[in-house]
Amino acid sequence: MVASLSWLLGKWRSEDGFGHYPTLKDFKYIEELEFTHIGQPNIQFTFYAFNFETKKPMHREVGFIRMDPETKKVAFISAQNTGLVEVEEGELAAPQELHIQSHTVGRMTFGKEPGVKEIKRTFKMVGDELEQVISMATSATAMTEHLRIRYKKMP
Repeated sequence: MVASLSWLLGKWRSEDGFGHYPTLKDFKYIEELEFTHIGQPNIQFTFYAFNFETKKPMHREVGFIRMDPETKKVAFISAQNTGLVEVEEGELAAPQELHIQSHTVGRMTFGKEPGVKEIKRTFKMVGDELEQVISMATSATAMTEHLRIRYKKMP
């Protein structure tokens, strides 16, 4: 059921992440991803981001990717250390390209404003690198690209 997503499997790392947003100062970050499969009809993932300058932990995200076996539809379910929980859905747009968009975003009641309202992601292979682009909309800002990063597969 997840064979068409097998190109994601493994550990990935980048020291070349770039973040920007109208309400933030531009920043660089390091991130490690791991996609694993243990025989269930899903892929498990962990994303760990670090401050480029200080190497201190930043964003953490854990979750699952599921596919509808009858289609190219994909669901991305995640929980984040920022208090955000989301379900994104989309489809495998090409053999190694995935486009997903949130349809459900939940957040803790005491999260700071502005709150995230919508997220779009693209994962795709570019040569032997995995690229992720994330755009988001908040209660104060329309949909805007937020993060762009390319990872190399770790041995």
